[in-house]
Amino acid sequence: MNKQKSFKGTKETGTLYLVPTPIGNLEDMTFRAVKTLKSVDLIASEDTRNTQKLLNHFDIQVTQKSLHEYNYKERVPQLVEQLLLGESIAQVSDAGMPSISDPGHELVLACIEKKIPVVSLPGPTAGMTALIASGLLPQPFLFYGFLPRKKKEQTSSLADLKQQDCTLIFYESPYRVAATLKNMQEVFGGQRNAVICRELTKIHEEYLRGTIDELIMYLEEAELKGECCLLVSGNDGSESKDSVPEGSLKEQVEQKIQKGLSSKAAIKEVAVENGIKKQEVYRLYHGLEE
Repeated sequence: MNKQKSFKGTKETGTLYLVPTPIGNLEDMTFRAVKTLKSVDLIASEDTRNTQKLLNHFDIQVTQKSLHEYNYKERVPQLVEQLLLGESIAQVSDAGMPSISDPGHELVLACIEKKIPVVSLPGPTAGMTALIASGLLPQPFLFYGFLPRKKKEQTSSLADLKQQDCTLIFYESPYRVAATLKNMQEVFGGQRNAVICRELTKIHEEYLRGTIDELIMYLEEAELKGECCLLVSGNDGSESKDSVPEGSLKEQVEQKIQKGLSSKAAIKEVAVENGIKKQEVYRLYHGLEE
């Protein structure tokens, strides 16, 4: 049990502030975020060069230290030590909310363990910004973030998500979004509604709305630039896990075993290819009751 009162009581340590930064448009910086960055003793930045441009724009003259995926193991203890001495620190990522795709989470956990107050400021986040303008159901939703890059691992992750009935939110590189959509087509089918949100809050902001099939066709002739947020509608019930006949699944497993795969490997491959959980294929193949 850990109870934190963020703004009341005697402060024996400094405070860690999680400060969101604009995802493109500098005017999205809040008054509170600027005030906080000006008031702290140190700013822990994912990329100090990138953050310095933001600091210069708002005339913020506070020292920075880098905190990124390559140095967080040694940097987090250093930052915690400074907080324990009474210094306050703001942690920022290159864009949006800290901790989503940078090492801020490790710093948060270390602060909680040492009973150092952690205060999160609200602000820009690409997933929610894209969701409410996407036209897809805004709730419930599932924020997934970045999918695995390798096809086999990605399709396996998508198979685990196939039965979700909520809107799915992913972050994706413009160079990989076409391949990711093809993997979604393989697992989800091509008729789900999907939206690509590109260059959010910037002058070239763009929403591409259509089915998975339609977006794949569009990307065969178009090139995307800028970071993308990819949203996909949930399973509306038309993609029942029983849509593939049990006999067919068993035959698929047997065919793969005949080609030299172990039953375990064959079951996993059939699950991925049909977009269902491997436990379901295992049950059907071995004739087990639910």
